[in-house]
This record gives sequence, C-alpha cells and structure tokens, in this order.
Amino acid sequence: MDTPRVGIPDHLASRMTMPEQHEYLRATIGRRGLLRAGTVAASTVAGAGLLGSSAATADNAAVAPGVLPSSAATRVDGALVAPFGRHLAFGADPKTMMSVSWQVPLPVKDPYLRVGLKPWDLGRRIRAEVRPLHTPSLSAKLPAVDQYYLHASLERLRPGTTYYYGVGHAGFDPADGRNLGTVGTFRTAPSHAGAFVFTAFGDQGVSYDALANDQVILGQNPAFHLHAGDICYADSSGQGQAADTYDARVWDQFLAQTESVASRVPWMVTTGNHDMEAWYSPNGYGGQNARWTLPGDGPDAEKSPGVYSFTYGNVGVVALDANDVSNEIRANTGYTDGAQTRWLDRRLGELRKDKDIDFVVVFFHHCAFSTTNAHASDGGVRDAWVPLFDKHRVDLVINGHNHVYERTDALRGGAVGRTVPIGESVSSVRDGIVYVTAGGAGKALYDFPVPDSYEGHVADLESVPTYHWAKGGAKAAETVEWSRVRYTGFSFLAVEVVPGARPALTVSALAETGHRVDHFTITR
Repeated sequence: MDTPRVGIPDHLASRMTMPEQHEYLRATIGRRGLLRAGTVAASTVAGAGLLGSSAATADNAAVAPGVLPSSAATRVDGALVAPFGRHLAFGADPKTMMSVSWQVPLPVKDPYLRVGLKPWDLGRRIRAEVRPLHTPSLSAKLPAVDQYYLHASLERLRPGTTYYYGVGHAGFDPADGRNLGTVGTFRTAPSHAGAFVFTAFGDQGVSYDALANDQVILGQNPAFHLHAGDICYADSSGQGQAADTYDARVWDQFLAQTESVASRVPWMVTTGNHDMEAWYSPNGYGGQNARWTLPGDGPDAEKSPGVYSFTYGNVGVVALDANDVSNEIRANTGYTDGAQTRWLDRRLGELRKDKDIDFVVVFFHHCAFSTTNAHASDGGVRDAWVPLFDKHRVDLVINGHNHVYERTDALRGGAVGRTVPIGESVSSVRDGIVYVTAGGAGKALYDFPVPDSYEGHVADLESVPTYHWAKGGAKAAETVEWSRVRYTGFSFLAVEVVPGARPALTVSALAETGHRVDHFTITR
C-alpha cells in the first residue's frame, strides 16, 4: 500500500526547514482547498468522535471565550455532545493556579468549567476559551478534520487543597445529577515543602502498553507527571520533513486514552521531533498551542510552548525543546536564535539562588547520553546545554527519544565522576549529574548494541560502543563508560521527593507490570 504523503515531493522535503514546509503547504493547498476539505469533513466519522464542519477554523486562531464561529452554529443538541480528553496543567504558580483543558467532538455553545470544594457544590463557573483546529485533507487517504479544544485557567486557588471540577456547555451541565460521573478532582501544590512523588516518561503514543503505563502511574499517586516529548505520534514519521505522514485524528485517541490519569494529575509536556506539525504554523507548534495550556514563562510561550518552568515544594522543574539544538533532526534547529539557551542559563541561575529549592530537574526529548542503535546521543544537546547543567549543578536530567530505559553514572563534563550501581546514592554536588532516558512509554521498543543490565539481571560492562550525532547530521562513533543500566521494555520513572535537613530524590524505574528495574538516590 502506498504511504500517504503530506504533500511535498521528497526531493524538496529533505532540504526544507519547518517554516519552509509550512509556507509550501499553505501555498499549495490554498484557500479553495481548505473550503473543499471542510465540506468533505462534515459527513465524516473518525477517531474518538464526529468531526465538525466549520471551514472558519482554518486560521487556527483562538476565539473569544464562549464563542464559536457562526458557521459552526448548533446542529446537534448539546445534551448529546459529551466532553472528553480532559487534561490538567499547572499555571505559573502550582500553589494557586491550574489549567483545565478538554475537547468536544462537535461545536457547542457557551462551554465552561465548574469548580468547587465539594463534588455536589460546583458553584464557581468560568467561561472556557475555544481553540478550534482545522486540518485539511493532506493526502488522498485521510479526511479533513475539525477539532475543538477548550481551556479554562484557574487562579487564586488555595495551596494544598483538593478541588472538584466539571466541564460543560449549553445542554450539558456537569452539576446535573445525570452527569456527576464526569466530575474530576485536582490538588494544588502545598504552601510548604513536604514529601511527594512525581512520575515521568517520553514517547507514549496510542497503544495497550501506553495505557498499561498510565494505570501503573496512577497507582503511584503522583503530584504531577512529566512527558518528555513525542506525545501522540499523529506525525508517525517524525523526521521533521514535509513527507512525514500525519493524521490529526490520533490526537483524539491519545487524549481519550490519557484522560484517566491526566484529568486528575497535571500532565506537563514538552515537544519532541514527532510533535513538529508543519501545517499549523511556521514553527510547527500551532497544534500544540491549541491543545495545551502550559505555564508560559519561557522566552516566547507562543513560539515555544514546550519551554517553561515551575516549582513544586522543594523541586524546580525546567522543560526544554531540544528540537532547537538537535544535530540529528534539524527542521527546527536554531529556531529560537539562541533565546532558549540564554533563558535556560538565566532560569537555572534563579532556581539555584532560591533558598527554598533543593533540587533542579530538567526534562526534554533528545538524549544527551544514550547508546541505543536507533538515535543514541545528540551532540547538539551536549554542546548547547550540558555545560549549563554542570554550571548550575542540575540534579537530574530526564529524556525520551530512545524507546528504552537507560541510565548513566554521575557525569561531569560528559565524563564519569562516580559510578552509580543500582541501589546506590550519589551526590549531585560532589559527583555529578545522572541522565535518564525514559522513552519506554508505549511506542515500539528500540535495542542496544550490548545486552541489557537492570535490577535482578545485572551485566555490567566496562564500555559500550555507540555514536553521537555531530554537526551537520553525521554519526560520530564513540566508546563510552557511562552506560550503567539498560532495559529494553515499557517503563516509566517514579521519583520520591523528601525535603528537610537531608533532602533526597529516590528515583525508581518501573516496568508496565509494576516491577522495579532500577533505583538510585540523589542527595545534596
């Protein structure tokens, strides 16, 4: 069967940046193509629900709260349109701010959020912002798709408090007794540091293994979850080229799959190579801006939605977009013109000066240190950011991209400062930084050039032959001594945080079955 194409010849795609791809697609399909695609979509059923028919959403701009384009006038009774895909995210201050996002399969009137301190008392009502997203038929094998994403941001919440919320619209009231089963909960960050757990992984997609990981994560009762990019794989090829295949309906499936966790645990995402979607905007992130509301304290939230930071208790968390510095996949390399790296230097310095923060955790997609046969290490990440991580004494770095679990020894300047066997403790100040690849969230697994070595099956090696991506996209062979734990299986991280006079991060890697494959402790 022929592979569906996004619409740019291969000989052009290989030379195009993300802005060039966007311009080509917009110019080639044109306004007439958009209108024709919207008409086709009106009678199409796909993914998690019916697709809308409004061609007025083509510009993908957010509209005023509670307002939908006039051409999307109600054609279905709102009582028959069920919201789905709820996902939470912290605001700039997790103690007092939370964003709630969700999706509807058809246009609705007056969407809103209800919130309160009891499930039977959702008295506070907030109008939702509508961010419609139109995807034309980018190949003969795929329909046009209209998607409707809704967002409501809460402020002035009480720290350390459990809230109940429901999402609705005209005809569907979550406070109605018939709909109480749709009411969800979230909890704000505490005003003072206490023990808590957070979880993390990358490269999830839609699969039974992804769903299994979600359910085990929920059992950890995490305060928040970090998703290190390659979120749903609507772009199945992910090379940052215009010939990548793209099916927007996969987002419907993903958000429905993830709702059981993300509707109660803030789901903090960043962008990977599969998350660059050329149609929506010159930088490829217009779709991300429609689907997610994130803290937005990075250098340019509109341009770089996956670049931000937040603090929870005694931990500062920094999200980065490694597409900006990648040597391997270069469609967006350099798109911030160094602004992200300058912001990173400044933000890490601010976090380190904060007397209430013990640990700094950084997460992003492409790996600084990994040994798989698929992607291995990205020299662009090493060159741009590893010196800053060393400078500011970052405690833990979490990556995805390689679909395995791998963990380094403690590194300083890319060299082993101290070996860290399974179950050992390491001082991030004295010994160096541990880098973790947690890319086994649900997509097809990769392999290593050497045997696995994990808890209960230790097979330590003095060195591993591998490579890294050099400038210009070439592979540079290297032999490394820092690959301490390797596990070819679906898995995620669970990090237990302990504050106090002797603060610690206990990091465990758990397989989708729940059994542990690695653990170590970081101290300061």
